[in-house]
Amino acid sequence: MAYQIISDSSCDIPADLIEEKGIYVVPFYVSFDDETYYKENEEIEVRGFYQKMVDNPDVFPKTSLPSVEDYIEAFTPFIKEGKDIVCICISTKFSGSYNSASTAKDVLLESYPDARITVIDAMVNTVLQGLLVLEAARMQENGLTYEETVENIERIKLTGRIIFTVGDMDYLIHGGRVGKVMKVAVNALKIRPMIILKDGELFPFGVARSRKKSLQKILDKVNEHFAEIEESPDDYEIVIGYGYDYDEALEFRDELVQSLSGYSSKKNVDLFQIGATIGVHIGPYALGVGLIRKYDR
Repeated sequence: MAYQIISDSSCDIPADLIEEKGIYVVPFYVSFDDETYYKENEEIEVRGFYQKMVDNPDVFPKTSLPSVEDYIEAFTPFIKEGKDIVCICISTKFSGSYNSASTAKDVLLESYPDARITVIDAMVNTVLQGLLVLEAARMQENGLTYEETVENIERIKLTGRIIFTVGDMDYLIHGGRVGKVMKVAVNALKIRPMIILKDGELFPFGVARSRKKSLQKILDKVNEHFAEIEESPDDYEIVIGYGYDYDEALEFRDELVQSLSGYSSKKNVDLFQIGATIGVHIGPYALGVGLIRKYDR
């Protein structure tokens, strides 16, 4: 039986790929004034979102998760078509989107008891969630069954990492991700935090004195990661995640490919723009690397 892959908009997959792969995306909402909320990528484009942040640095936007009703609306047409559903949601450590989707599943099973809906906590977010969703789409293209796809998603999701830095700490602090004492220390010393996302949570792995040094530390950390796990980057999907500055991301991509060249045959890495769902927490100048093992390696 056919199955439909669904994700929330934290996945940050470019619109052309979403259409090409037939993925259905349930949007988060973003607001700059606590009153008017816009559907991400439908009522406010990501570029416009970042431009507003850059133009109004003292304004901290907020996001709101998809509701149970949003997921019911998303799931119902596919259930009526007789399709199974695989829904991949942002890490529960960051949002309740998974809970909304799970409640929607329970509601719909009362009316459609034969429906098969699997809701998965991705344990990741933003561009790394996108890589996981795209791997699920590749499984589908390669003929894996519904059960095999679910099994493989659960197997590879914990191999995911995002290694990144931000422009400053203000957005992380405002979003409650780090304490105010850390802000004072970071701002006084003019240092930039180095952060890794693994197992659904953020962990610091150092600081840097300049943007250039922070980006070099990301490259070093990526190389260190592959050395530790004794695996090849060729067995992984890798993406650059960036916020506002596309040109900086392009330059950083070249540096990443060069950094991997001694032990990898990768000649190119995709660029995915980090969306509003995560952008509100990390600001417009986040930049980093997402990686996850290919399901068939």
